[in-house]
Amino acid sequence: MRSIRRRRAVLGTTALLSVTALLTACGGSDDDATSQDSASAGTPSGSITVLTWRTDLVKDGTFDKYVTAFKAKYPDVKDVKVEGITDYEGEVKTRMSTDDYGDVLAIVGSVKPQQFQQFFEPLGDTAEMSKTYRWLNDKSYEGKAYGIPVVGNVQGIVYNKKVFEQAGITEFPTTPDAFIADLQAIKDKVPGTDPLYTNYKDSWPVSAWEYYRGIPSADPDYVNEMTTWDAPWADGHDHEVIDGLLFDVASKKLIEADPTTTNWEQSKQLLGTGKIGTMLLGSWAIPQMQAAAVAAGNSADDIGYMPFPAQKDGKFHATAGGDYNLAINIHSDNKVTARAWIDWFNNDSGYSESQVGLSPLIDGAVPAALKDFTDQAELITPNPAPAGKESLFSDIDTASGIILTDAGYRKKIIDDARSGKRTKQQVFDDLNKAWAKGRAEAGS
Repeated sequence: MRSIRRRRAVLGTTALLSVTALLTACGGSDDDATSQDSASAGTPSGSITVLTWRTDLVKDGTFDKYVTAFKAKYPDVKDVKVEGITDYEGEVKTRMSTDDYGDVLAIVGSVKPQQFQQFFEPLGDTAEMSKTYRWLNDKSYEGKAYGIPVVGNVQGIVYNKKVFEQAGITEFPTTPDAFIADLQAIKDKVPGTDPLYTNYKDSWPVSAWEYYRGIPSADPDYVNEMTTWDAPWADGHDHEVIDGLLFDVASKKLIEADPTTTNWEQSKQLLGTGKIGTMLLGSWAIPQMQAAAVAAGNSADDIGYMPFPAQKDGKFHATAGGDYNLAINIHSDNKVTARAWIDWFNNDSGYSESQVGLSPLIDGAVPAALKDFTDQAELITPNPAPAGKESLFSDIDTASGIILTDAGYRKKIIDDARSGKRTKQQVFDDLNKAWAKGRAEAGS
């Protein structure tokens, strides 16, 4: 296809995950926490258990290769047991009501910052570690880092280049309306292709729309400022733009015909073969879509990545930030080896490069598939919450009953749009009312 003319972009970063529920407070007390030295000093040995959400990499043997390489570096390590968990957030949250949640794990989104010290070993001073790693603020509290991200994801839209060519699209859309016009062109000119696929049935891809906040406004303080508003779904705020786009594509029937029958694994093959035009997913999805395209006899080059269709001051913006953060169970009997695994995984495994993501290391290389995107972009790190207000956003979100990272709220937007039972303004009015109620109850 003809090359799409890309305009100068500025990248933003993903803010903290919204808390969906309080964990049972049965983790260790402050007295249980040990110093950074206890996890860093000594020779790695013995055995550890690592919990992971990447069940695909467990099944295909990738983690076996990681374990082999890790044990080659540390011959005194007897075993690394890797547990792949499908419902990672749900199962790990439940397991954290006991002491048995592995030695190394990714921090689930339902843990509030003030709870970190109950469940996780401090890894060091955030300021000092920030000289080496990016995006530590996400899982830091009171100057201590409790997790290190495994990869950085750019937030944009994965698309099939051939579909765009067949639809006659030669430029990235700069507004939601222009994007909708492009999706309509796909529907009209590429029969049998879903212009945009929500993956409604699998739920989590719908919740991923939350991570585009901060893009329309290009504001690294967006989440902090949202705690001061009673109406985030008004006045052109990011949530009005993002959810307005979702409502419009659903109401105009530019998504899959029956969202209740979608299938995540099948969707990768469908996008790779041109039966889907676009999906709103982080850059982590690029290698999976490329692999699906190749498996179907097409080219990995058919898969492209574009910015969210909104500009600020004539520039595209996107969010980029840490993915899951690896942490050490504060109850682990082998914190030295657990820490060695985290350090090795981030420095030596090659995981971030293999996932076409940004390295958590400040001096890490940018993968080739993202180079063109990031060459046009300035990465912006979101500002952390002010001291004493680390949990305010999640407190408001919980009190509002919306739960921004829960798929249910956006699935309801899709349902309302498809059914026509409520207008977009009615949807936004209800959301604003709930958010204002949450602010009042949280005392913001």
